[in-house]
Amino acid sequence: WPQVLIGRIDAAYMDLPPEVLTTTMRSHQKYLATLDRDGRLADRFAFVANMPARKGSKRYDNIVAGNERVLRARLADARFFWDQDRKRSLESRVPDLKDVVFHAKLGNLEDKARRIAALAAELSAYIDGCDSELARRAGELAKADLTSGMVGEFPELQGTMGRYYALADGEPAEVAEAIAEHYAPLGPNDRCPSAPVSLAVALADKIDTLVGFWAIDEKPTGSKDPYALRRAALGVIRLIVENRLRLPLAPVIETARDLFRELAGPAVTGTLLDFFADRLKVALRDKGVRHDLISAVFALGGEDDLVRLLARVDALQDFLNSDDGENLLTAYKRAENIVRIEEKRDGKSYREELRRDILIERIEQNLADYLDEATSGAKEALFADQFSLAMEAMAVLRQPIDEFFDNVMVNTEDPKIRANRLRLLSAFGSTLGQVADFSRIEG
Repeated sequence: WPQVLIGRIDAAYMDLPPEVLTTTMRSHQKYLATLDRDGRLADRFAFVANMPARKGSKRYDNIVAGNERVLRARLADARFFWDQDRKRSLESRVPDLKDVVFHAKLGNLEDKARRIAALAAELSAYIDGCDSELARRAGELAKADLTSGMVGEFPELQGTMGRYYALADGEPAEVAEAIAEHYAPLGPNDRCPSAPVSLAVALADKIDTLVGFWAIDEKPTGSKDPYALRRAALGVIRLIVENRLRLPLAPVIETARDLFRELAGPAVTGTLLDFFADRLKVALRDKGVRHDLISAVFALGGEDDLVRLLARVDALQDFLNSDDGENLLTAYKRAENIVRIEEKRDGKSYREELRRDILIERIEQNLADYLDEATSGAKEALFADQFSLAMEAMAVLRQPIDEFFDNVMVNTEDPKIRANRLRLLSAFGSTLGQVADFSRIEG
């Protein structure tokens, strides 16, 4: 016979951090915290009794008093941890981290804190408004609260308690917030940090974890991911993309790898970038972006700036939704089929350089000229990260390629002219290949 009743929190405990109160109520007792009209934590809690009790009756009062007594005991424990923990500075706890193993092959948490601090300082160069020394300091202290009594009792308060202890020690507010936020985002619905120092430390923590496990060849396999490395990679992607951070991942991964000074092993940059690519595909598919367009841009290779990469995918999608884009994709498929069939039949490649001296018809000369124009325009636009303009540069090819297919015989009797026209069609595909690998696009 479930019935919701209201109890009062002893005033002696209302000065505890709100997160401590709510976690004590929720995790230990399954009580519900309440807020006042100003949105602050109120001194009341709700709980569910399994029997009817009329308000004002002795049974009602006994049930409420019993639950208040139980909560009071729990909060007394929390008060003890809170008071004891603050007798030591957060900094003094850092050496204790050497007794906490991160992974048998990757050292202890003191080692990890040292690496996070160094990497966060390096990352600050890519984050507007990020002070490298504050980022380093936050990295040094980020894991220190794991040795506190409060976090030992309530592991879900890791980071949160670090913020309170850092503020009590007089650490800068940016450092305290970074300690609290560096675990985020923990899931798809978790908010991403945006403060510069918080962003640097959150990225450093996750990248360090990924690089370390890659270095000891402990990668996710199939459905098994015991170290939540997929979640870490998605966290890095969200931190970069949602903050529009222009971060070159390859050199950052190499810097992180160098921080594992005593760990012998293979280079990890290439395979870890591939892993990021796979995770980004998953994230984009969840947002409705076509998987083939993602593959078409990724196939170009050498792109480790996720913001720029996503801009290319968006521009490609817009282009293919236009008449010019749709027709050029059709023309590309036709040209590639012709070249592939003839290469197979002749047992040779037609990917070599076009010969201008044997372009005998005006229409094929015209196509070659437009290929030069498109190549030049696309190169200039890509250099300036103007991906929509790069797609527009390709649009000029629609009319000349249509005219070529309508009016020019590719398999002419003259073997030199035939070979050169196949090279011209190959050059058409290569020109489009500047902006995406069209062979991976469906349709």
